[in-house]
Amino acid sequence: MRRAITFCLVAAMLALAMATVAGPQRISAQSTWKIGLVTDVGHVDDGSFNQSSWEGVQATAKALNVDAEYIETTDPTDYANNIKTLIDKGDNIIVTVGFAIGDATIKAAQANPKVWFIGIDQFQADTVPNVVGLVFHEDQSGFLAGVLAARMTKSGKIAAVLGTDQVPPVVRFKEGFEDGARYANAKIDVRSTYYPGDISKAFLDPIWGATTAGQAIDQGADVIFGAGGKTGNGALQEVAKRVTKDKPLFCIGVDTDQWLTVQEAHPCLVSSAMKLIPPGVDSIIKDISTNSAKGGNFYGAAGLAPFHDFDKTVPADVQAELKQIAADLQSGALTSKGEKGTASATMAATAAATAAK
Repeated sequence: MRRAITFCLVAAMLALAMATVAGPQRISAQSTWKIGLVTDVGHVDDGSFNQSSWEGVQATAKALNVDAEYIETTDPTDYANNIKTLIDKGDNIIVTVGFAIGDATIKAAQANPKVWFIGIDQFQADTVPNVVGLVFHEDQSGFLAGVLAARMTKSGKIAAVLGTDQVPPVVRFKEGFEDGARYANAKIDVRSTYYPGDISKAFLDPIWGATTAGQAIDQGADVIFGAGGKTGNGALQEVAKRVTKDKPLFCIGVDTDQWLTVQEAHPCLVSSAMKLIPPGVDSIIKDISTNSAKGGNFYGAAGLAPFHDFDKTVPADVQAELKQIAADLQSGALTSKGEKGTASATMAATAAATAAK
């Protein structure tokens, strides 16, 4: 990768893995650049996935002195039309956010071979020359979050409030969290709950997220992992509301460093299981600009966010343990399942299992 992204406990995960294929045009410094982004269902200020993606596009556009714009998706049926709108406006790099928009992205790329597409959280099982899937090892950052939760709990009960199981990255976060918790404590009680409704609402229901987190707390959980856009944010905020001096509770965010985006969660937010989307977007767009990008998958970095105000609350030996686990996950000495297997195989297996539901 171009550079290491240094956080207290962030592990830089894997290198670029993309097949060499000719096809899409080079976009040179003399070209008229236009970068467009289509959100997953929701807004660019969601404090999570969409926001992190848009911030990555904005930062790169500013650095390269090019234009950037976005379209917010309100319904999954609008994915294709939103992409087409940007193409019709002349955008020649289009970033689409989320697993659910993947099919629409591939179809648009095949119909517009001179336009580059970056699909965030869209694992590319088959190479399309002008599509780069920016993917992450959510199971590994989830694993670290699980270890942290297991070390911080006093009740021996922890919980995860999650978006839909129809989205492979969410499934990987959940499984990694559970595996990490049990790695740290084989007897720990882990309760994970997926959003039960339609995928179009799974990341937009903070009330359900808050209710579900509250139920977990009432049942004895004292550490909650919220992974599901605004739905997960609702869980974090509910935990924060219930914190007292006599009853310390912890929450763990997702996707980005949510200390910076969900301030209401500060009373409980010990860390976040991150996907470093902005530097991944930056690397891919710069590859496109130098004609070195190739269709396939680009593995972005993942890990834990800093502890911020909880730095002295998390014991030094736990911080050291997490740092070592992060290094072992990066090197392959430890997998999030404790098994051998390639990163691509993990991605493909999760995507296939989800598609079969």
